[in-house]
Amino acid sequence: MRFGQVVLQLRRALKRPLPGIEAQSALAPVPRREWPAGFNPARARSAAGLLLVFPIGGEAHTVLTVRSDRLDRHGGQVSLPGGVVEPGETFEQAALREAHEEIALAPEDIDVLGALTPLDIPVSGFRLHPIVAARRERPSLAPADGEVARILEVPLATLTDPRALRRAERPRDGRIYTVPSFHVDGFEIWGATGMVLAEFLALLGWQGRTD
Repeated sequence: MRFGQVVLQLRRALKRPLPGIEAQSALAPVPRREWPAGFNPARARSAAGLLLVFPIGGEAHTVLTVRSDRLDRHGGQVSLPGGVVEPGETFEQAALREAHEEIALAPEDIDVLGALTPLDIPVSGFRLHPIVAARRERPSLAPADGEVARILEVPLATLTDPRALRRAERPRDGRIYTVPSFHVDGFEIWGATGMVLAEFLALLGWQGRTD
């Protein structure tokens, strides 16, 4: 996928109604987790994540992080750069600040293209607001000590390859879940991150089919 074409397509798609929950569901575990009985979703804490598109050799890539095993929550999992929205911040500001803190992404020369559909994450009590942005050149990145174990620069063409999408059954809390995931360079991308990527890739024509 050529970087210029991807950015142009994203600009157009983000001006139209988003594919939303239907697209996210391509990577949603089955059954999907719901908010606990009696919980008011309006009380969910807001978080923001950055989905940055940039070129390497003219091909469109995005950046993901492998969380440190030392973290109490979701250690070792692949995620978007992001975190909690601080008081007074917009979602865009929070996504860029967190990306700077986690992967040393300089906020200059970042072109914010728009936002994807907010995603509720009952297991952690957050509502994630994904922000899509582009940078014309490959950024210089560095992982934050103690928080990010590794930075992944993933070609979008790899994510849209049907061979990257797999499904597996896993036991959890006495139930069997069917868990779709992207498999990239030995890493498994699933859960909220996979669902955000599913909607993002749907803007580029991806249909979520396995090979």
